[in-house]
Amino acid sequence: MNIALAKRLNLDEETYSVAIPLGANINMAGAAITITVLTLAAVHTLGIEISFVSAVLLSMVAALCACGASGVAGGSLLLIPLACSLFGISDDVAAQMIGVGFVIGILQDSTETALNSSTDVLFTAAVCLEEERKNNA
Repeated sequence: MNIALAKRLNLDEETYSVAIPLGANINMAGAAITITVLTLAAVHTLGIEISFVSAVLLSMVAALCACGASGVAGGSLLLIPLACSLFGISDDVAAQMIGVGFVIGILQDSTETALNSSTDVLFTAAVCLEEERKNNA
C-alpha cells in the first residue's frame, strides 16, 4: 500500500524502494509511544516521582526497543516490562500494564499501526522533496 502511494506521489523509485521496506521494519513510532505512555501510566499510578530527564530517557529507550518490536498485534506491549524496570517497577505490575494494553488493544493497536505505516511514506516523501530541492538549487 505504501509503495503504491509513493508511486502516486511520483516519488523517486530508488529512494522509496529502499526506504519503505526499511521503515516497515525499524520505524515503529507507534510502538515507542505505546511503551512510553503505558509505562508512564504505571509510574503515575504507583506514585513514583520522575524528572523530565527521566521521561525523556524513557522515550529514547522506548524508541530503541520499538525497533525490535514484532509486527503483530500487541507486539509492542511485550516490551513494557523492560521500560518499567527503568523505574524499579516489579514484573507483576508490568504484567498488569500489558493486560491494560490488551484491553485497549482494539483502539491502541490500530492507531499504532496507522502511525507506523503512515510515517514510512511521510519520511520517504520528505527525503525525496529535499533531494529534489537540492537538485533544483
